[in-house]
Amino acid sequence: MTLLRRLPMLGRTEPDDAEHSLAAVRSRGRIRGPLMLVGPAFVAAIAYVDPGNFATNFAGGASFGYELVWVIVAANLMAMVIQSLSGKLGLATGLSLPELCREHYRRPVTRGLWVQAEAVAMATDLAEIIGGAIALQLLFDIPLFTGGLITGAVAFALLGMQSRGFRPFERVISGLLLVIFLGFLYDLILVVPDPAGVASGLLPSFSGTDSVLLAAGILGATVMPHVIYLHSALTQRRVSAVTSTERRVLLRYQRIDVVVAMGLAGLVNLAMLVIAAELFFGSDIPDTDTIEGVHAGLQSSLGTTAALAFALALLASGFASSGVGTYSGQIVMQGFLRRQIPLVLRRAVAMAPALIVLAIGVDPTQALIISQVVLSFGIPFALVPLILLTRRGDIMGDLVNRRITTVLAGLIAAVIIALNLFLLSQLFV
Repeated sequence: MTLLRRLPMLGRTEPDDAEHSLAAVRSRGRIRGPLMLVGPAFVAAIAYVDPGNFATNFAGGASFGYELVWVIVAANLMAMVIQSLSGKLGLATGLSLPELCREHYRRPVTRGLWVQAEAVAMATDLAEIIGGAIALQLLFDIPLFTGGLITGAVAFALLGMQSRGFRPFERVISGLLLVIFLGFLYDLILVVPDPAGVASGLLPSFSGTDSVLLAAGILGATVMPHVIYLHSALTQRRVSAVTSTERRVLLRYQRIDVVVAMGLAGLVNLAMLVIAAELFFGSDIPDTDTIEGVHAGLQSSLGTTAALAFALALLASGFASSGVGTYSGQIVMQGFLRRQIPLVLRRAVAMAPALIVLAIGVDPTQALIISQVVLSFGIPFALVPLILLTRRGDIMGDLVNRRITTVLAGLIAAVIIALNLFLLSQLFV
């Protein structure tokens, strides 16, 4: 029996028109009805506050103060545009981005996109597993390697909720996102941000190669390639729309979903950098370029409760993002190849780099930052096909991009590619 086999698409459910038509959903009330039309963006948003964000945002604030505020703001605005396009693609076509790439591109191109997507998935798992392991060590003094195994097991449990439908999975992930938000809201209340400093950070600038490296890491940690693929699968076939008007209604709710979820994630990312800039930039607190050092610094500066809130937020991030990453890996494999390897084997392969890093004692925070730089280089390979597909009327129908939308998305792709090329030139030339 081969390990690589054809399987039905994960998470693909055919809606029952009697239960999942737009009219039926709206009939459930003025509050419950609209709530049933949102949710996918909150799953995607977890990837924007994963442990890689902790590493890059706190390192950026501790090393350069408010200088990289503009990077976080710009990356979050880019994320809103990109995730909105991805969600619209699934809504308009009933297919995911990997499926559409397979359908419309030649086999060598599809295989190449799949290979790089798998590399990106490994970099994603590296950040998520390490982040969860660090949180478990901070909270319960569990060895890093054991913590990595526990984080991987939790990912299996979260993914298993998909068998009960997409809404239980969305509720749990949204709940973990709320834990992350509340943790940093508590810490931010204890810190008094400098409004002038935050405002000055909105002016784009760099302070040498190290700041560019962190900027690329922040970008890779914020605009995550694997959720560009995933979001299109989360919105497909949730609610049936019969008319063009109904499709437009669903698109409007999808945009609201993206703005609220990505806005929440953006506030969390900004809070990380602001806390680090206020407490650690220019201070004599040691090791604030590591997550463990940040935890110790928060405890010495703000108290045990603030450090506990940080660690709990990190744990929620590691668990939730690991589950979302596993789900996106399945979507990538099934979409590009229409095949799937057993979930246990796939998870073991994806976890291997992270467990090796933990086993040999590589600095976990540095591994997190490097993983985010790798993710930054993977963004164009997901973003460019997304733009090319959503601009085609024969694919998108009446939800095809307006010209201004395509131009804006193209500019975003150009900025990301230019930043990566500049980073390469600074590092190697």
